[in-house]
Amino acid sequence: MQRLVAILGPTASGKSALGVALARQWRGEIVSCDSTAVYRGFDIGTDKPSLEQRGGIPHHLIDVADPAEEYTAARYAREAADAVRAIAGRGHLPIVVGGTGLYYRALTRGLFPGPGRDAALRARLEGIAARRGPAFLHRMVARVDPPSALRIQPRDTKRLVRALEVFFLTGRPLTAHFADTVAPLEGWDILPIGLRLEAADTAARVARRVDEQFARGLIDEVRGLLASGLPPTARPFSGLVYRQVLEYLRGDRDEAATRALIVQENRRYARRQLIWFRKEPNLVWFSAAGEQPGTRAAVAAALAARWRETG
Repeated sequence: MQRLVAILGPTASGKSALGVALARQWRGEIVSCDSTAVYRGFDIGTDKPSLEQRGGIPHHLIDVADPAEEYTAARYAREAADAVRAIAGRGHLPIVVGGTGLYYRALTRGLFPGPGRDAALRARLEGIAARRGPAFLHRMVARVDPPSALRIQPRDTKRLVRALEVFFLTGRPLTAHFADTVAPLEGWDILPIGLRLEAADTAARVARRVDEQFARGLIDEVRGLLASGLPPTARPFSGLVYRQVLEYLRGDRDEAATRALIVQENRRYARRQLIWFRKEPNLVWFSAAGEQPGTRAAVAAALAARWRETG
């Protein structure tokens, strides 16, 4: 049986460092699982590992998309599955590393074969959200797809629109399509490792990372992307960190307030990531940062034990 390891968890938990350490020990290659790191030019705000940090370990699914295009979870699942199979074909261990839960789920459990996007319908639904608020869409979803309403936050316009789009285009609720999913890696032996830290530790690490991002030139990175002709409506600009920097450049708040907001939003995002990954099956959790030697040793021991059991 083909084997795959996944290092998952919230932002600033040391996933990248742990992934590289395991890759060195187990002849592995990294497959990134980050919905913004796929875009070229978005480096500092995504904390893409530098060439030095990668330590000579091949990394895949980084810088694979033009920032003017929209990269989807379905495309990620296809391209990541191809990368995983190629890595295994070379006799190496594929190690998926990241915090984008939807991408991980798409790769390991599949996405339903639902309809493509309908621009006109989406525009109408987004117009309703703009006029009446996303909570109105949430009530619509609750009427036609109660399980999705329980899963989707009332302010998550993007996912509410998608749930309604699927219903209106197919006549079936989003959850009814899930039974038709096909996992791209069906039959693989997947060992998912989850990292989680105390809230205070996450807060301190996030604040330190945001300071480092600004020191490395985050604002200049965004200015350069805009100067290259990339519109502020480009998909990766809607992500955490970049959205707040765009607001700063528009004059919505000063730099100190922008830093504080990014820290606050990162902490909220970390909580949402934990909620998501707690619902993923079979995660083996470690309550320590990934770069700590003790964490690396414990995870390596867990891998060795799992593989002894499975032969």
